Amino acid sequence: MHIVAVIAGVLFGAGALCALYRIVRGPTVLDRVIASDVLVATVICAMGAEMAFNRHTDTLPVLLVLALFAVLGSLSIARFLPVRDTE
Repeated sequence: MHIVAVIAGVLFGAGALCALYRIVRGPTVLDRVIASDVLVATVICAMGAEMAFNRHTDTLPVLLVLALFAVLGSLSIARFLPVRDTE
């Protein structure tokens, strides 16, 4: 089980690094918003995996708050981004 935890940690870390790269290099605001959503989702999944491996629910409120902020942040940015015509 220890090997699975190490592999999961490496994959979560790689996903977080890729999302951070897109946040820094993203050519548009939308790329940065999507990358930040991916980063928050990766953190939520990593914390959930840590809870499953250690068999506790101490960080469940943190997961719920992160999910709430991710949804509200995405909705607010989608609401206030200017609409561009493709013509």
